[in-house]
Amino acid sequence: MGKFSGVLFYSDYDDTLYNTAHTVSPENRAAIHYFIQNGGRFSIATGRAHRTFTPQIEREKLELNAPVVLSNGAMLYDYQADRCLVETHLDGEAPARLAQLCRVFPDLAVEAYHGEEIYVHNPNAVTTAHLNKVGGIQIPCPIGEMPTPWVKVLLEQEHAYLLAVQAHLLRCWGDSFEAIFSNPYLLELTAKGCHKGSMAARAAKLLHIDPKQFYCMGDNQNDIPMLALSAIPFAPANCAPEVKDWLAARGASPLGHCDQHAVAQAIEILDGIY
Repeated sequence: MGKFSGVLFYSDYDDTLYNTAHTVSPENRAAIHYFIQNGGRFSIATGRAHRTFTPQIEREKLELNAPVVLSNGAMLYDYQADRCLVETHLDGEAPARLAQLCRVFPDLAVEAYHGEEIYVHNPNAVTTAHLNKVGGIQIPCPIGEMPTPWVKVLLEQEHAYLLAVQAHLLRCWGDSFEAIFSNPYLLELTAKGCHKGSMAARAAKLLHIDPKQFYCMGDNQNDIPMLALSAIPFAPANCAPEVKDWLAARGASPLGHCDQHAVAQAIEILDGIY
């Protein structure tokens, strides 16, 4: 028991908890420890897959006591029990549709996540930079030869190019895919209805959390579905313009930059409330 008993806090990872120096600050770690020691439940909702997020737990000394939302909402993983609670997949038509998409947009790079493996088609500089940051070995493979099912797919290119890709994809197959940006160069595809918000809500229900005591923090468009569930939506100052606009429409504003320990700032606000 403690002042945060019954409170659940989900934070995005990259550019929210994980700063631009590619680490979690001691200030953020101390704040999370304080929150948990006083009864709170803390975890991460990330676009990273199980393979690319798991090494971060030991490397960054992450303290987590609620299931982690992985793969942009396609998976819910309990690291305390070391087991997957929920895993969703793109449907069986996804490979044919992605192959067709790549014929229309030949400069598109693709990362497809199957189990613990990352298969790539037409990798580019964005692909290299992404996998260098998150870790993981890319396996070059034609789309039609990639094993299935896929937990998620990343589409990679310049932002203007991806906007056209997103519009085409949603126009043709919007009933099958969630297609949402996790940064300007990464368009994430998951099964329809599978996003950070839906999976974080599933975790909150599993933990019997009152919606009034459910809080979320994130920096990009893929975080908006879970920010919409948050009793107070939190975002760092470095958040995407779309998030700033979303907050402003609700009379809210970002906290400090992720390099200024924004998660610790959010926990300080909760400390004042409880």
